[in-house]
Amino acid sequence: MVSLLIAGGAAALPAQTAPAAPPVTTLDPFVVLGRASDRLGAAATAAQGTVGAAELAARPLLRRGELLEVIPGVVITQHSGGGKANQYFLRGFNLDHGTDFAVGVDGVPVNLRTHAHGQGYADLNFLIPEAVRQVDYHKGPFHAEAGDFSAAGAAMFRLTDRVAVPFATLTLGENAYARFVAGGTRPAGTGATTGVLERSHEDGPWRQGDDFGRVNVYGRRLWRTDAGETRLTALAYRGTWRATDQIPARAVAAGALDRFAGVDDSGGGKTERYSLVLDQVRPGADSTVRWSAYAVRYRLDLYSNFTYFLDDPVAGDQFNQRDARTLLGGEATRTWRDAAGETELGLQVRSDLISEVGLHRTERRVRLATVRADDVDETSAGLFLRRETRWRPWLRTVAGLRADGYRFDVASDEPRNSGRTDAGIFSPKAGVVLGPWAKTELYFNAGTGFHSNDARGTVIRVDPADGVTPADRATPLVRARGAEFGIRTAARPGWVSTLSFWQLELDSELVFVGDAGATEPTGRTRRRGVEWSNFGRVTPWLVVDADLALTHARYRDDGGAGTRIANAIGTTVTAGAIVGREHGAFGALRLRYFGAQPLLEDNSVRAPASTSVNLRVGWRTATWEASIDVLNVFDRANNDIAYAYGSRLPGEPAEGVDDVHFHPAEPRMVRVTITRRF
Repeated sequence: MVSLLIAGGAAALPAQTAPAAPPVTTLDPFVVLGRASDRLGAAATAAQGTVGAAELAARPLLRRGELLEVIPGVVITQHSGGGKANQYFLRGFNLDHGTDFAVGVDGVPVNLRTHAHGQGYADLNFLIPEAVRQVDYHKGPFHAEAGDFSAAGAAMFRLTDRVAVPFATLTLGENAYARFVAGGTRPAGTGATTGVLERSHEDGPWRQGDDFGRVNVYGRRLWRTDAGETRLTALAYRGTWRATDQIPARAVAAGALDRFAGVDDSGGGKTERYSLVLDQVRPGADSTVRWSAYAVRYRLDLYSNFTYFLDDPVAGDQFNQRDARTLLGGEATRTWRDAAGETELGLQVRSDLISEVGLHRTERRVRLATVRADDVDETSAGLFLRRETRWRPWLRTVAGLRADGYRFDVASDEPRNSGRTDAGIFSPKAGVVLGPWAKTELYFNAGTGFHSNDARGTVIRVDPADGVTPADRATPLVRARGAEFGIRTAARPGWVSTLSFWQLELDSELVFVGDAGATEPTGRTRRRGVEWSNFGRVTPWLVVDADLALTHARYRDDGGAGTRIANAIGTTVTAGAIVGREHGAFGALRLRYFGAQPLLEDNSVRAPASTSVNLRVGWRTATWEASIDVLNVFDRANNDIAYAYGSRLPGEPAEGVDDVHFHPAEPRMVRVTITRRF
């Protein structure tokens, strides 16, 4: 079935701000710095913005998912091998691999629903940083164009139409790190053909080595006519890796396990993603029409072991999660402009045709038994309407209404867990903007959003582990309610600052846990916080930024275990500087801090805070560029993430041992990069 879709996590910016023709990607880090734009008169909330290609290129990055750390308050970590989707943290959420934070690329959703490993799984390894033109982002459920998974926020990557200068880049580093990327653009009439190729490998500091190999390809054909622009875009990605999962603290403390070793050395996986997108923009005198259609083919084969020998003292607890699907969709919107403002109407539909989503027990990647295997068709349609009105020079309102309908169709290897269910939800949103006065605006926003649950959980009847125990069904669509007050100011020349006070509540729900194949209850939650973001150009050759996020996250009901939310980060601080000109010396410095967080509801076990600093220094000419990245400059023994649960090592009691399990951050590493422009 071929559907038409508007990607739910699409643009964070009002339609009138989108340029008719995207800017050309360049390699000069001071040409496109999106956060330098004050967005006054255009933004609907304080917590939204755009980050340009130059700021992305200027940052020293450890992993691909850190492209999202350009969004104030976002923290990216990893608890397993490099080929697996990262862990996302924002506004007091451990978003796991993507739930409640929607990510898209040129209108194509990245979050995968009813995924083998976790609902909303969002793997960004298929992105080539050099092909990204900008990132549009927003936070909170206040944008009508954003649907599933966007309660905490959304980000949309926009890929480049042109590479200004053909280039080739080689990076070499410690731990068998090697990366080659090359790209260029060939003019074709009034349009262009652009291609970028990437090949990389790394082992990381792990005792067995990740052996993470990746191949990425990006291609785009652009046609420009008097009527508008048409693009055909292709992306291809394949990755394979070994994984060192989180390890028990007790074994490290006893000297039985090295900090960078693993318990089960046969974990890892392979994944591939191929996509084709056709889109068109047709501007008119008083309206603009946009549409796109896409097809994505995706596969994942993942092997993990988090409890070692707790469930099976002989063969061990390794399990395999397998996902194979075709994702079909598209988008269509029309925006009408009038003297008082603009109206946008959009239709969004999407079909996930999942031929296999399975959970299997394995020993050293050899299948022992199947816990469950399902064939799932999940289809949704979303209709949204947004009206922005300027009542006075100092008063704007933004009102939106969104309606979503879902069909979940599950064919399980356990007939009692098969079935079909339908669900729908309405999501109203409203905002008032006052100003600008002295280049300062005030924002008042309220709205509702949602995330979908795993289709398997919506029709489940029995626990697949034993085929007997009754299982509660998950709520198909889970409501989120949010409110925010914000301030945006550019009163100081060259500086943009925003301050927002926000609250977000999620209803009580059941969550389908991919690692177990069954549902698990969670309580109602409330998160409140303050975010302060600053970005400024100090001199023509120096740009600085500093962001602070404080969050209070709690369960709204105390069931006896406590009200703390595991892995809810209360404090996040990021800061940095970019120095340099078009030619000559350049550099960048980044600081990231995230505070201690509870691992259990009663706050009896906590994970320590983490501080890291990354540095880049280099020299560039018109045709050559060389740089050195030093990641984790001070070689701090941080943990990327920690969990508290029970596990069993050989020789331990059959009931296991409750302990902290952590995945260490990578130690100091040096990488050298050379770029040739042609």
